[in-house]
Amino acid sequence: MIQDYSTMALKNLRKRKLRSWLTIVGIVISVAIIFVLISLSVGLREAINEQFKALGSDKFFVLPKGQLGAAGTGGAVQLTTDDVDTLRKVLGVKAASYAVAGNAKVEYDKKIRYLMVAGIPTDKDTKQVYIESLNLKMDEGGFINKGETGKIMVGSDYKYKNILGKAIGSGDSIIINEKSFKVVGIMATVGNPSDDQNIIMSIDDFKVLFSSGNRVDQIIVQTNAGENITDVADRAKSRLMRSRDVTEKTIDFTITTPQELLASFDIILNIITAFLVGVSAISLLVGSIGIANTMYTSVLERTREIGTMKAIGAKNKDILMIFLIESGMIGLVGALIGLALGYAAAKTVELIAINSLGTTLLKAAAPWWLVFGCLAFGFIIGSASGVFPAYRAAKVKPVDALRYE
Repeated sequence: MIQDYSTMALKNLRKRKLRSWLTIVGIVISVAIIFVLISLSVGLREAINEQFKALGSDKFFVLPKGQLGAAGTGGAVQLTTDDVDTLRKVLGVKAASYAVAGNAKVEYDKKIRYLMVAGIPTDKDTKQVYIESLNLKMDEGGFINKGETGKIMVGSDYKYKNILGKAIGSGDSIIINEKSFKVVGIMATVGNPSDDQNIIMSIDDFKVLFSSGNRVDQIIVQTNAGENITDVADRAKSRLMRSRDVTEKTIDFTITTPQELLASFDIILNIITAFLVGVSAISLLVGSIGIANTMYTSVLERTREIGTMKAIGAKNKDILMIFLIESGMIGLVGALIGLALGYAAAKTVELIAINSLGTTLLKAAAPWWLVFGCLAFGFIIGSASGVFPAYRAAKVKPVDALRYE
């Protein structure tokens, strides 16, 4: 029976091709917008989760209070190497590394730019904690070793995006704040400009170049295997508060675990996703109104046809199902086309983000539930939009319909 209803509904849509396609356009746009927004949101969430998996669950971060962002962007409060030593003595801590950053004048092949430069300890164990915290891998060359001076590692953008005018490779020299440094390694692409434009030198070179003394902008603490990172972070907080002589009211640093960071990102992404879906729902409302209008007009045009069907035995439920399936088909076809266009648009945004913005965080994700949800949503919205016209058609009296002009 459903097959018969569907066949009849399809024939009716074919008779009114132009009107059907104009109605479908509204659903196409709505579903495409919804798919793009949710796809990119899901892709961003997956990319962030991958970053945190690469980081591992055994490290937490200590920053001076008021610092919003990367090392070197803080305010008046400063951490020091004494704080690093204090944290290394906390029960459950395996190792602690740190970084300090500053803005420098960078010259290469007569091109000058002002870029962020980071200094890190280069002894093996401490350096390894920092490398793992950023998931650093080498594309060319190697890492700076302990005792080496006048050497730097640079991000992949210096080799592949020529941000200093020409491609830079291992063995080339760059002038930083009027001092020449030899590039010993090119770091592999991470996927975001802040990392891929990194310049990293030894902490000893940084102190000479920036006169930073024992200042520290970020501390990375690694816990022992099997330790509960939250418990260790709490102990670290108490120990650091005592050494810095601060209370809960005057505390001048923040400790953040990967779980807390991920939870914060999830909250932000959920808010953004909800807002974007709300905005796209407006276009969906417009599309559903278009379907309702088309189906209502169709009822008026087919009044005599409905009367004839009823005169030869069609029941109210038969008429109701034909019109509901017809409007549902409009929604489903629109959803199918919108899905294809939405995926193409999402992939376009992904490529633009990679090629123009240098980030791999914006990815087009197409999980099965999103694909199925868009199709089901299109069909349901289409059917729901046709409920009143279908009910109106079912209530047409055969005698009145046959006399309808």
